Amino acid sequence: MVAGGALVGVTTAVFGLRRRYRRDLAAARDRLHNLASEVIQTEFGRLEYAERGAGHPLLVSHGIFHGCDGGLLSVRDIVDERRTVVPSRFGYLGSTLPPDATGAMQADAFVALLDHLGLDTVDVVAISAGTTAATQLVLRHPERVDRLVVSSGNLPGSRTAEVPPEWAKLFYSDPAMWALMTFARPVFAKLMGVPEGLPRNASEARVVDELLASIFPVGFRAEGAIFDAYVSNPEMTGCPLEELRVPVLLVHARDDPLAAYDAAVEASQRIPDAVLVGLDSGGHLQLGQAERVRSEIRSFLTRRGAERFSAPQV
Repeated sequence: MVAGGALVGVTTAVFGLRRRYRRDLAAARDRLHNLASEVIQTEFGRLEYAERGAGHPLLVSHGIFHGCDGGLLSVRDIVDERRTVVPSRFGYLGSTLPPDATGAMQADAFVALLDHLGLDTVDVVAISAGTTAATQLVLRHPERVDRLVVSSGNLPGSRTAEVPPEWAKLFYSDPAMWALMTFARPVFAKLMGVPEGLPRNASEARVVDELLASIFPVGFRAEGAIFDAYVSNPEMTGCPLEELRVPVLLVHARDDPLAAYDAAVEASQRIPDAVLVGLDSGGHLQLGQAERVRSEIRSFLTRRGAERFSAPQV
């Protein structure tokens, strides 16, 4: 009788979890369904993008597990209201992952989007795993980029530029990611770059919750995330940073547990016209640093014309 009651209890719990998973997955898919985005055809296949605002255009190369939705969210609090264009990179959401894709191909796909939108030049913000594509854009098409901002960048010498173990792919699925988000929130946050001691308050906790929720569902992003982790990110190891010919602003937290701060320091020394803004805290998501980051980026992006940005290292 006891065993029978336990079996009923376990069965009820399993079905309850199944219903909860399906409910959360349906809600996340509805959010994507309501996303205001467009899709164009390029030589690399479909390319999805979303945009907002007006003024001098800014192109965002989003981070891993995101897409045009997460890209817009990531810069919402750090970029002044202006025309912000965010393509979903290869394999994310509505964008195709072409055969034998590379970061250089992604950069060329960015140019196809700029041509489609009639944009001659843009400022560029690269976030984390979006660094490879943005860097390749500058290397291959410097005439299309005014200035480059690299935020929590995946840079040569960082652990993020190393090929991860094969078993890591087990987490690139909706059930696995949902289980982490639901039952191991602190572990999940740590995997996304939130260091010990953060978040420090309710406001930072809301930012973490919003950003972590934005990567779900993973199923529509898995191809892109695997490409980033196993191909695009490691490509940065041999990137000729010395050949970058536009002003570059690097913004990086010293306590970032994913992308090494030392790698950002080295990159700032290799790039001919680079400035490094070191944040004392905030981790990979730069929690609690939005006001300073917004100020630094605004100052950097508003220095135009023939002037070269050469402020002292911070």
